[in-house]
Amino acid sequence: MGMSTAIPDLDEAARLDERIDPDVPWQTVVWNDPVNLMSYVVRVFREYFGYSLDRATELMLAVHNDGHAIVAEGAREQMELHAQAMHDYGLWATVRRASA
Repeated sequence: MGMSTAIPDLDEAARLDERIDPDVPWQTVVWNDPVNLMSYVVRVFREYFGYSLDRATELMLAVHNDGHAIVAEGAREQMELHAQAMHDYGLWATVRRASA
């Protein structure tokens, strides 16, 4: 690899961002997909997050109707674990900074 190629260190940028305002939490967002049944998504939210049937259904409907839902909020590392768990269940999830 040539020395002229500079790849930005996104983790470093995120760490700098965190130092600027450590109080702004991160979010795990689950996105709509054409594959998973609504009942399965509800079951995942109940099983993994321990949400009630009503809360899990509300989140699933947000994913279905709005295209996505914030399913958890907190420390970045924890949100990344949640997103990975959603991937393991076959759901499409991302992590983002909550808007301040």
